[in-house]
Amino acid sequence: MASWLVTGSNRGIGLALCRLLQAQGHSVVALCRTPSAELQKLGVRIEAGIELTSALSLEDLARRLAGVRLDGAILNAGVLEGDDLESFSAESLRRQFEVNALAPLLLARSLLPNLKAGSKLGLITSRMGSIDDNSSGGYYGYRMSKTALNMAGRSLAVDLRPRGIAVAILHPGMVATRMVGFSGCPPEQAASGLLTRLEALTLENSSSFWHANGEELPW
Repeated sequence: MASWLVTGSNRGIGLALCRLLQAQGHSVVALCRTPSAELQKLGVRIEAGIELTSALSLEDLARRLAGVRLDGAILNAGVLEGDDLESFSAESLRRQFEVNALAPLLLARSLLPNLKAGSKLGLITSRMGSIDDNSSGGYYGYRMSKTALNMAGRSLAVDLRPRGIAVAILHPGMVATRMVGFSGCPPEQAASGLLTRLEALTLENSSSFWHANGEELPW
């Protein structure tokens, strides 16, 4: 049995990841601001009241997790705010950068005492962060913040390699969650693909940018 931490666990992909990991016999630490009834029914360890953009909240989390060894962490929490060239605001761009790029990096650093040689770190990004794949424009804050997260993942892979910790940069696909108006594949399907990619993660392929279906995505 392995021990996994999942952020954004109260609904959508995060909840599906928690459910599937538990079904596989793993122990789960579920991070969220407010737990949903569905998450509470799972019976996993819930660390609620966590605001990943708050330094004080991350310090509190570090105290709560002191001594907890993690075999893996899946940093899934994120936000999408639709915008285009005429409508985007600087405030929206900053907010998406803070949630989608800065918060996962700060959390990854705060979890270093809990990770060990052989642990795996999964960053849930989007192919919308691919520069080469962008043929439709728009979504400035989301695209830019996910590109920044991808770069953070690359650097984390380099810096964590000597510690024996591998990093995967993962696109779940178009998933039927509240973020995208419930259009796409079921969260359970995406979660299954993401865990398959993490099972295949090694130090040799660390920093790969994968679709949940196994396709390697362009930068």
